[in-house]
Amino acid sequence: MPPTPAREADDVVAMLSKKFEALRDGMNETMCRRWAASEALAIGHGGLTLVSEATGLSRPRIRRGISELEHGEAVSSERVRRPGAGRPKLTETSPALLADLEGLVDPQTRGDPMSPLRWTNKGTRTLAQELARRGYAVSPRTVAGLLQRDLGYNLQVTQKTREGADHPDRNAQFEYINRRVRESQRRGEPVISVDTKKKELVGDFANAGREWQPKGQPEKVRTHDFQDKQLGKVAPYGVYDMSKNQGWVSVGTDHDTPAFAVATIRQWWRQMGKPLYTKARQLLVTADCGGSNGHRPRLWKLELQRLADDIGLQIAVCHFPPGTSKWNKIEHRMFCHITRNWRGRPLESHETIVSLIANTTTERGLKIRARLDRRSYPKGIVVTDEQLATLRIKRATFHGDWNYVIMPRQ
Repeated sequence: MPPTPAREADDVVAMLSKKFEALRDGMNETMCRRWAASEALAIGHGGLTLVSEATGLSRPRIRRGISELEHGEAVSSERVRRPGAGRPKLTETSPALLADLEGLVDPQTRGDPMSPLRWTNKGTRTLAQELARRGYAVSPRTVAGLLQRDLGYNLQVTQKTREGADHPDRNAQFEYINRRVRESQRRGEPVISVDTKKKELVGDFANAGREWQPKGQPEKVRTHDFQDKQLGKVAPYGVYDMSKNQGWVSVGTDHDTPAFAVATIRQWWRQMGKPLYTKARQLLVTADCGGSNGHRPRLWKLELQRLADDIGLQIAVCHFPPGTSKWNKIEHRMFCHITRNWRGRPLESHETIVSLIANTTTERGLKIRARLDRRSYPKGIVVTDEQLATLRIKRATFHGDWNYVIMPRQ
């Protein structure tokens, strides 16, 4: 996995800090700020901030060095400071400062569980104010330096690593799905991964991410994400062909129901699947355990039965265990690329969404076709026991609720 920008910045700060510690005792005031200025210029955008964090030098001081370098001013004969000269460090005059600061940042394990900052945003300004109430004369900038250089803290986001309780047959189901996929691909049968992408607001709304624009001319969008009554939302339902690296997305304007999900599979088969798999006898579908294509909705199975009757194929279905939707191939082989393709761009119309999806490509040759589906898919359709009894469904001996085959009735 490539390093994130935040991780790269941390590495640069650590490297600059080591260089500065090695050189600082031999540099006078002028050389110190000019060295820092040269490092900031070498880094480019954001360099001044990184150098300031690594060295503790103020930004105005580094800017002065940059100005001197740009104007070619001669180096003055300022003497090198003798050891111990200058203002003593706060940590020397106030030995308890670091312990009190860390107790505020992490009150549960390193401080007082009843800390006044336990339930507040612990920004550097808030921390400086609380330290001032305890008798420490520190600025927010000084607090930031103490956290980074002395205590080893940095700004981080939460990381999604904890999952819910694992189903006891989770790994066995993964192995079963992998085995079924390999067998179908070896026989030349179609294997697809299906799911619904996150619903999106249609209109000139802000969209996460950044896009290149003329300097100072960002695209204007609404300040509030109140749904447009005319445009509403869309529910993109996708089908990803795991063997051909191709996909189909139906951009639905109504409800995300099992009927809509199967209608999308039908469209994929007619437009893309059938021309590629002329001799197919079975279609293997891998899907999440919940949602419109979950293993519980009766309508999902009834619509699959109708599809099997129409196209004359057996439809085998394998559901992923609960809480494992991120392992569904369509998520990281198709949907993530669609999201990247429209980052920072408002989804102003249905046509815009369809075009952005259809023009999503990757270096590995991903191809996607998309179409707007304006048909109505009402919610709350009840499938009776009599209708359920007409299904020709063959359940697997291992977790028949997750793994089954629907046979054509003719």
